[in-house]
Amino acid sequence: MMSLATYLETVKSWSSFVLSQVKKIIAVASGKGGVGKSTTAVNLALALQQGGQRVGLLDADIYGPSIAMMLGVAENTRPQAVDEKYFQPIQAHGLATMSMAYLVTDKTPMAWRGPMAAGALQQLLQQTAWGELDVLVVDMPPGTGDIQLTLAQKAQVAGAIIVTTPQDIALLDARKGIEMFLKVNIPVLGVVENMAVHICSQCGHGEHIFGDGGGAKVAADYGTKLLGSLPLDLAIRQQGDRGIPAVSALKDHAIAQQYRDIGNLVMTELAAMDSDTGPEIVFE
Repeated sequence: MMSLATYLETVKSWSSFVLSQVKKIIAVASGKGGVGKSTTAVNLALALQQGGQRVGLLDADIYGPSIAMMLGVAENTRPQAVDEKYFQPIQAHGLATMSMAYLVTDKTPMAWRGPMAAGALQQLLQQTAWGELDVLVVDMPPGTGDIQLTLAQKAQVAGAIIVTTPQDIALLDARKGIEMFLKVNIPVLGVVENMAVHICSQCGHGEHIFGDGGGAKVAADYGTKLLGSLPLDLAIRQQGDRGIPAVSALKDHAIAQQYRDIGNLVMTELAAMDSDTGPEIVFE
């Protein structure tokens, strides 16, 4: 019978192998819920894929997983086991995905304390056979708690994207999210501002219902970029509820192009960070 110490070393070697095949891990996070973080994560992952990247999507929201519904994955879909060690990720719209939603029913509440949720995240992250990926997008739960700290400790995260609305209360929490990532030495790649403006479908009038310019101000205060400012648009919500996200369903629509532009900026930021880590050459 395998000892506990041997088992832990074996699991560690499994996880090291799995994540060694993933080139970049990006956390999509928010200080509070309801700002469109999961919508952003799903559409960003698809935009990166359309740009030629091999992309995985991890739903790290243990208590309220949503990417299965957003990607139209059938209820009761379960991952297969690989060599009795790993989960086989569920393929959806060409993405390799993993979520707690694939392991429980829609009606199962995850009534777990923080350490149990953190352990579940660790298993989903490190015991999924992701294969060779250019980017793994991680849809984080809202807040700055156990899940965020576990990801920072167990994976080499290339950068974080903060999602907010222009509303003052959302911006307050967005700042806390940025501060948290900076404290654990994870670079903030930029800010995505959702629900920036509402365009009336009848008259075409634009109105900043939740405020104006808040995302740009937060980005400027922390020396990072405003990656994109997306409208409050019915199509984004409808397509997510139908399981066909906007980037897939509305490829020629301006909104899909906005997500692709965000994806391009993210890859540019990652490339710039890679070049910054090279040796400094000084001519005297």
